[in-house]
Amino acid sequence: MEFDAVLISARREHSIAKGYWHDRTINDDLDSCVASCPDKTALTAVKAESGQVRHFTYRELSIMADRVAVGLSQLGVGHNDIVACQLPNWWQFTVTYLACSRIGAVMNPLMHIFRERELSFMLKHGEAKVLIIPQTFRGFDYEKMVDALKPDLPHLKHVVVVDGAGVNSYEALLSGPEWEKQSDAKMLLKQHRPSPDDVTQLIYTSGTTGEPKGVMHTANTVMANIIPYAERLRLDANDVVLMASPMAHQTGFMYGLMMPIMLKSSVVLLDVWDPLLAIDLIREERVTFTMASTPFLTDLAKNVEESGKKVPTLRTFLCAGAPIPGPLVEQARSVLGTKIVSAWGMTENGAVTLIELNDPDERAFTTDGLPLAGVELKVVNDDGLSLPVGEVGKLYVRSCSNFGGYLKRAHLNGTDAEGWFDTGDLARLDAQGYVRITGRSKDVIIRGGENIPVVEIESLLYRHPAVAMAAIVAYPDERLGERACAVVVLKPGQSLDLMGLVNYLKSQKVAMQYIPEKIEIRDAMPTTPSGKIQKFKLREILRYQAGSLT
Repeated sequence: MEFDAVLISARREHSIAKGYWHDRTINDDLDSCVASCPDKTALTAVKAESGQVRHFTYRELSIMADRVAVGLSQLGVGHNDIVACQLPNWWQFTVTYLACSRIGAVMNPLMHIFRERELSFMLKHGEAKVLIIPQTFRGFDYEKMVDALKPDLPHLKHVVVVDGAGVNSYEALLSGPEWEKQSDAKMLLKQHRPSPDDVTQLIYTSGTTGEPKGVMHTANTVMANIIPYAERLRLDANDVVLMASPMAHQTGFMYGLMMPIMLKSSVVLLDVWDPLLAIDLIREERVTFTMASTPFLTDLAKNVEESGKKVPTLRTFLCAGAPIPGPLVEQARSVLGTKIVSAWGMTENGAVTLIELNDPDERAFTTDGLPLAGVELKVVNDDGLSLPVGEVGKLYVRSCSNFGGYLKRAHLNGTDAEGWFDTGDLARLDAQGYVRITGRSKDVIIRGGENIPVVEIESLLYRHPAVAMAAIVAYPDERLGERACAVVVLKPGQSLDLMGLVNYLKSQKVAMQYIPEKIEIRDAMPTTPSGKIQKFKLREILRYQAGSLT
């Protein structure tokens, strides 16, 4: 594969001089762990449905990474070849990335919920040479699905099946044979290591606005984010991370796979979210930190309260992906005794902003945090001019962790000659430099010339006792251009109609022009794999219902 990561070379000199890029790869960190703490538990992988648990020390993890690396080379995988991995949070996911890094191959994480439509695009676009899948997971037959796709994937040479029974199983091809003991293994593993500026990860955007784009990251770009992220959160070798967010998403990949190795800490992987099991794992493994989206926090707080099982070691829960409702922060803080940290980031950058650990709790539901070291923000108007504090405009980021570009889509990179990246988000900055994301630029609703503050209204809806999920989206109107519709998922046994919605928002002192003029009750929201609501799909539904396909 020829990578067009055109955004890397122009930033190198500055990023090295400033100390943002550290010119090392995950290989260096894993080797350092083996040298200094070989017998420390590196990884505990838990399968929720079967109860199966697998532990790895750092020495064992390194040996297995070498083994799988040589095994991949036996399949013809070499420098810059794509290894796609559609696995849940299993130990094979972590080992496969470490193995790819040993031989200069590039990992393409794929969410386990992807099916034919997503996979056919991503595997073809990324020219994956090897695809690693489960035999089955949650009752779905992955091998059968991929067999039907293979004729249209000319670059795909091997499909490797975890827990498979055939000759193409992960165990038979990669993790079983002691490949690392072959006579040429040491030379292979030494000669083919990638440089810190080589592409190490190809990960597709979650698609809140349409066709996914292949984001290219190097070791320098991802580590430039992970290091200040860990420093902001005061994480170190003594921490234990619980990662139940999928590692095929940037959250799990950067902070559940890479960060624990970089810190010489330990990680507990959970493949299926089960709040009661998560509570037990936190207690048994003495977990100190986790990162996940709002539903995880809701479930954890609810089940801790109901079960009476406390989680005293859990110091920090970083919640990102959507604004955190104020009542949830207050409940979680009280029930868990845990600091709730709000954050904002993107696949293209990792976490960009976090609140500080010593910030007041309300910062977690009124802001999305401060920029990390090496990150600059600006809010501009349609003419590109910076706006004053408090005014909403387009959010631009200039970051040491900015990606290398979109694979085969350089014209969409959205980064100017000075390194400013157009996030596609709308935001405002306060006098202290904290950012508040107010919506996507494509999510703006302009009703009769008046911009509706979408995120603020959504935040209020989340406080309604009947509402489980909420989204404000536009629907077409002949006279005003657009009107606002509240799309709502209700809590069990609850009800809400338009009059009730209007009265509630009026009681919250919302201007009449901002109150939605339609309500749509749904059983579920269309979401990305990371849990973000896909508003473009909701808009399509509303346009269809209005009899307009434009």
